[in-house]
Amino acid sequence: MKIEEFLARYASGERNFRDIDLFRSELSNVNLAGVSLFRANLFRANLFRANLIGANLYNATLIGANLYCANLSGANLSGANLTRADLSGADLSGADLSAADLSGAILSYANLSYADMSRANLQKAILIDTNLSHANLSGADLKNTQINGVNVKDTRFSLGVGLSAQMKRELKQQGAIVEDLPGEPHASRLFAAR
Repeated sequence: MKIEEFLARYASGERNFRDIDLFRSELSNVNLAGVSLFRANLFRANLFRANLIGANLYNATLIGANLYCANLSGANLSGANLTRADLSGADLSGADLSAADLSGAILSYANLSYADMSRANLQKAILIDTNLSHANLSGADLKNTQINGVNVKDTRFSLGVGLSAQMKRELKQQGAIVEDLPGEPHASRLFAAR
């Protein structure tokens, strides 16, 4: 589908664009609030400053996408592939990023407060001055993740993979909740084996 047709159909009230192919599409500054892009292909799409409030991007492909300063608050990005995506300054507050692939993604200055990032892959992701307050990173893979100046007040890091003992101590000092649930001694090994 051509971008013009997609935007015209959205403007006329259509919201369901399941499995749509928007490979390398130019969608900067567009308003797509509440759109369903379930399993859509947005590989390297330009969504600079796009309004995607409450959008459904479940299992969508956003590899290398430009989501700089995009508004994705309350969006469903569960299982989405955001490998090497640029989410600098994006609003992802309250978003569902559970089991999403954010490996190599840039999340600097992004707002991820109250986001569900449980079981997300954050290997080699960049989190500088990111707001993670009240976010859930239980079971997240944080191997080689760059974490600097991050707000982790009441952020949950239970059963996380890739956090050194020193990093766990530092996160706790900054107000994070870091625990290996004592009732599940083998849970860490289960997550590590993924």
